[in-house]
Amino acid sequence: MIERTLISDLSPLPDGTVTVAGWVDTVRDQKKVQFVVLRDESGAVQLVRPRTAADVLAANGEVDEIADAISGLAQGSFVTVTGELKHDERVKLGGIEVKIATLVVDSAADPETPIAPDSGIDKRMDWRFLDLRVPRNALIFRVQTTFEHAMRTYWVERGYIEIHTPKIMASASESNAELFKVEYFEGSAFLAQSPQFFKQMAQSAGFGKIFEIAPVFRADPSFTSRHATEYTSVDAEISYVDSHEDVMTMQEELLVAAFTAVVDKHGSEIKELFDVDLTVPTTPFPRIPLAEAKRIVADRGYVVPRADADMDPEGERQIAAYVKETFDHDFVFLTDYDASIRPFYHMRHDDDPQLTKSYDLIYNGTEITTGAQREHRVDVLEAQIREKGMKPEELGGYLDFFRYGAPSHGGFGMGLARVLMLMLRQPNLREVTYLFRGPSRLTP
Repeated sequence: MIERTLISDLSPLPDGTVTVAGWVDTVRDQKKVQFVVLRDESGAVQLVRPRTAADVLAANGEVDEIADAISGLAQGSFVTVTGELKHDERVKLGGIEVKIATLVVDSAADPETPIAPDSGIDKRMDWRFLDLRVPRNALIFRVQTTFEHAMRTYWVERGYIEIHTPKIMASASESNAELFKVEYFEGSAFLAQSPQFFKQMAQSAGFGKIFEIAPVFRADPSFTSRHATEYTSVDAEISYVDSHEDVMTMQEELLVAAFTAVVDKHGSEIKELFDVDLTVPTTPFPRIPLAEAKRIVADRGYVVPRADADMDPEGERQIAAYVKETFDHDFVFLTDYDASIRPFYHMRHDDDPQLTKSYDLIYNGTEITTGAQREHRVDVLEAQIREKGMKPEELGGYLDFFRYGAPSHGGFGMGLARVLMLMLRQPNLREVTYLFRGPSRLTP
């Protein structure tokens, strides 16, 4: 490994010789002194090169190669510098600077940068690796790392098993309308749109509690700010539940743990770079049956204009506004969805089989999760499959999971990018996805 000091580690060090490496952010090439702002993955530091050295060299008939190299540096050039670290409170950038002794241009950048701070999002996505050098954008993925790690820690400490379900499938897991069909040797296969069936298989296998963070694929030609054709799904499934309430309790505990980690580690940076005062949500999250939520929304002057029984995006925003005003909370569980708009494997209420033991979780006005208690009785599953106009024999492999004994169970699927988008108050998924995939984007 190249020996260097991270820029973020310079401040605690005493004055003395250090080596740093990174990308050139700016160059000020003045008559008596040269300044370079250098940035690595941890921060930025000011480098300084007094012109007095050049005067001495010129008097001896020599060329100041370092001064010439600095003068020719383009933004984005990658350099390695060794010099003297000095603490000086007058330096606005962190109160430290490095006086350049040696400078090596490891990789010179083209002088014309293809994107600028005011470039549109499509242009920035074309040059995503440059866009991600911006500290604000890089922070998104440090937040994502902390968020995921905290969720894994929550699960592992409570005995969950991490699984990795296949992403190439022989048939649909939920809806034929949202499948990507791919060539597979002499036949064809489909990209997984959900790990749902295999999460449930783990319950019949006796795993008890499982989780997965992995990609899923949806052949949905939507061009909205919250849809993608490939995204990271956060999934969990647990056995021995009494109802969907157990799943909701688990998810809110999980989110509290994850938000706590993010606030503790990145809260001040999020405030500085995104102007968001991120807070840890209190528990329990508000819970409102869907039918009641639609009445509340109607009382606010908005009638959901759908032919089915579902909520729409504006309805989600309206109920979130109501919850914020009434409970001062950013989350709300909408529960007890009509069976007509839920998958066949959602369990029904005993006292009202038209309603499912399911929920959506709304965060800052947008749905981030669907969860439910699953139906584990094979005869009921077969009946509900027929009710949906499907054929049980086409789901024989799935139904086999429940023919040899299965515990009551439930779980959820949550879109990781949606959570980050709403957490950091970003306008769309593209901003918080490392490399976005949508109907019109397959590169870079």
